[in-house]
Amino acid sequence: MNLLDLDFDELALTLDLSPSYRVKQLYSGLQAGLKIQEISALPLALRQELGEKYTVGVEIIEKLVSVDGSMKLLYRLDDGNIIEGVFMPHDYGSTLCVSTQVGCRMGCAFCASGIGGLVRNLTSGEMLGQVLSVNRLKGGPLERNITNLVLMGSGEPLDNYDNVVKFLRLVSSEDGINISRRNISLSTCGLTDRIRQLADDGLGVTLSISLHATTDEIRRQLMPIANKYSISEVVDAAKYYFNKTGRRIIYEYSMIKGKNIDYFDVKRLKEITKGYPSHINLIMLNPVKEKHLEGCTKSEAERFLGRLHAEKISATIRKSFGSDIMGACGQLRRSYLDSKKE
Repeated sequence: MNLLDLDFDELALTLDLSPSYRVKQLYSGLQAGLKIQEISALPLALRQELGEKYTVGVEIIEKLVSVDGSMKLLYRLDDGNIIEGVFMPHDYGSTLCVSTQVGCRMGCAFCASGIGGLVRNLTSGEMLGQVLSVNRLKGGPLERNITNLVLMGSGEPLDNYDNVVKFLRLVSSEDGINISRRNISLSTCGLTDRIRQLADDGLGVTLSISLHATTDEIRRQLMPIANKYSISEVVDAAKYYFNKTGRRIIYEYSMIKGKNIDYFDVKRLKEITKGYPSHINLIMLNPVKEKHLEGCTKSEAERFLGRLHAEKISATIRKSFGSDIMGACGQLRRSYLDSKKE
């Protein structure tokens, strides 16, 4: 069992430690990112006993630092699988990109995470372990602790709904590191039933929807999930989420030459975003060698942005982090193990 899967009350019930303050010592140590053996407040014999039965599930095995100050991290899980995450420094705080699955089954045409398909879901504790292990790091580009989270690493968060929801509760708990849910963004391909369920569950995180096209025909070419959910259904779910939570909707939009940056796309985006608070994050397409899509130039992106602004559409070109270390949007993958076999 991964102890990070448990909240404080579940930990107390599962372990039934005596005296009872040992549970608080253990929980505090785990929330500090310590391994069981490192929690010196606990007696050595107890640490050894717990270490034989339980785990904390995530270990940083490699750090790759980008010229822009971001850092790609490789984590090893207990079963030997490797997942990736990205740390991004900002003036307003430090952001960590969190993975929610080993691989992904969405198969988007511009994303490396789905190459090889879905291996398995991550548990809530494995997601939390990513945050705690990076939060513990000090020095260099990680002098500040994590203040913001984006669930935009490998995997579709809403395809692993129960574990993701428990992770959101754990990471925002006052008993733990208490990251505000207003500082957490969850990115989804647009699983409309899950978007509505997330709204009903009242977690209030920022919802980022991968749109990437303004017609169902083009979106089906880029995102297989569009064969199940139309753009109109996705927009209806987005409006439902806003009405339930009051949180502005973010649309992610990778700019692809010949696909989605025409003048008529501007007009359709105006209709898509009309009548509720929303914002479009324009993304410069990052290279993925197995994919054969061509991104637009910087001047083409700026022209498209200008046309959006002319129509009074809220939009920005998102700053890209970590492209030199294959840590930018769409570039995370399960390549580490394969490279070690070569």
